[in-house]
Amino acid sequence: MTGYMAEMRKLVGHRTIIQCAASIMCLDENGRILLGKRNDNHKWGYSGGAVEIDERVEECAKRELFEEMGLVAEELEYFCVNSGPEAHYIYPNGDEVSNIEIVFICRKWHGEPKPMDGEMEDLRFFPVSEIDLSEISPPIRSVVEKYISQAVLCRNPLVGIRGEYEADF
Repeated sequence: MTGYMAEMRKLVGHRTIIQCAASIMCLDENGRILLGKRNDNHKWGYSGGAVEIDERVEECAKRELFEEMGLVAEELEYFCVNSGPEAHYIYPNGDEVSNIEIVFICRKWHGEPKPMDGEMEDLRFFPVSEIDLSEISPPIRSVVEKYISQAVLCRNPLVGIRGEYEADF
């Protein structure tokens, strides 16, 4: 941990900090989501991290993507804000945060996905049908669940535009 959050931790120890974060869910051309297996809790997650002083959230998200996964984001789409009790988290080291996370989707990126900074031990693209929510890092589980729900809705001809499935009736 470096920067602003490291300075705050020196002052407050493990007590709860409100953490403003920015994250990116990278998608490939098939809509699969790039997830990394975290070294701290051994759950899967997308790239993201704390915003530094005066840093734009878009730049933070891009920086975190490069630092953690070795990818350069070319375009970002706003996806959602993740906050509230479901985004509150106690890290394995005891640090506690109440997250306010701005999440982007990135469909245009370049580079070769690879773990970069030691935060993730493995990277993999997952089709939404293969994501086990119990294996997703707890503070971002609701975001991944929302992405899965929207991806499924977009493929269902009864409620979406690009139908790939047929109705069961």
